Amino acid sequence: MDRDYDPIHPRGTDWRGWLRRIWAPIGAAVVLLAKFSFAALKFFSIFISVAAYSLIWGWKFAVGFVLLILVHELGHFFEARRQGLDATLPTFIPFFGAFVLIKNAPLNPWRNALVALAGPALGAVGAAVCWAIGNATDSDLFRALAYAGFLINLINLIPVGILDGGSVWRAIRLARHSVEAPPGQQFAMGSTYPIAIPGGGSSRAMQIGLLYGALVTLLVLGMLATHVSQHRL
Repeated sequence: MDRDYDPIHPRGTDWRGWLRRIWAPIGAAVVLLAKFSFAALKFFSIFISVAAYSLIWGWKFAVGFVLLILVHELGHFFEARRQGLDATLPTFIPFFGAFVLIKNAPLNPWRNALVALAGPALGAVGAAVCWAIGNATDSDLFRALAYAGFLINLINLIPVGILDGGSVWRAIRLARHSVEAPPGQQFAMGSTYPIAIPGGGSSRAMQIGLLYGALVTLLVLGMLATHVSQHRL
């Protein structure tokens, strides 16, 4: 018998489509939560650090100490942003300081050294401000903060590992074993040594070394000028 209609054939459940409808909003919520959690961690890490340092030195000194660390890290952040680099705001780790992430940093010894030196340089300015306030108000608290500020920035310039000093000395070494690339040329690896890179060359290495030495000298002088007897503040 001929039919003038198509018979209805029952279809099975579209499990894949059903799962996609279920997991799509869940996945979006997880991504949003992860982003919010990371932002919240960055925000609250500074308060966690204050609480941690308060256990050792009291809350007044702890607040000032964490702010000095923040000033140091903002030095890296502002210099990286000035160069057009993708830098994150500082994240604090109690008893270990803080850090700024810089993504896709270029192979450029001069620019890399400026980013590394900017932290201790701005940190030294922050310590000098504490010193000026301490002298103006005759406050041993601010003098002690100034001394601590000069000290932690000097420690960061020790030329080892992941410290700023290590980054500076790696930049010096790379600059010494390279030559300045022509304008507009990003990187040149030829059959001869040394390589040609932006910010390279012995003159750049000398400039970086002079900046490093001058900053170390200023920090040492700042420590000598602001030393006070140690006591709980």
